[in-house]
Amino acid sequence: MGFFLTIEGCEGAGKTTAKGVVLQWLKAAGREFIETREPGGTPLAEELRNLVLSEHEEQVSDTSELLMVFAARCQNLTQRIEPALAEGKVVVCDRFTDATYAYQGGGRGIDEQRIAVLEQLVQGDRRPDMTLLLDVEPELGLARARGRALEQGGSLDRIEQEAIEFFHRVRNVYLQRAERFSGQYVVIDGSQSIAQVEEQILKALQARLGNSFE
Repeated sequence: MGFFLTIEGCEGAGKTTAKGVVLQWLKAAGREFIETREPGGTPLAEELRNLVLSEHEEQVSDTSELLMVFAARCQNLTQRIEPALAEGKVVVCDRFTDATYAYQGGGRGIDEQRIAVLEQLVQGDRRPDMTLLLDVEPELGLARARGRALEQGGSLDRIEQEAIEFFHRVRNVYLQRAERFSGQYVVIDGSQSIAQVEEQILKALQARLGNSFE
């Protein structure tokens, strides 16, 4: 059977670094894997991602944003994630439904039950087998995100431009879910050095997956 591993965290938490560590570990373990992201992962889902993250002349309603996120997820699940899992591969996904509970639920204030209805419709019983949560104070994460945008000559996307209180709500929901689903989550202190973050991730991977890959 395949293994579904997701990487979660607020802006600037270090998800890209974490993904690199995970992929290198999987290569060393000789496991077949694919990587994907959300929103996104397929051509159509990437178009939806652009709609979610871009600024528009008209205001995007919270429910419209939620529906676009789940529409993209449905495509990613159908076209990439489920087929790879059926082939026994490891799927490494940058964000998944936990992000929806955090951003659209915590950040936007959408009722959790409304999200749960769409989750069941789109995913059925599919949940991540393991989630690495890169946790940092929002102030630090946003400073990193702004610095990255300046280095790359870009700008913050529509969601990255939200007020700091938005990201505090997002982080709080992430931490609540990590406590609630402790068997799924591993919380990584993303404020530490890259070497220290890498060490935490490798320990988590070995503890959760080491024996199953032998």
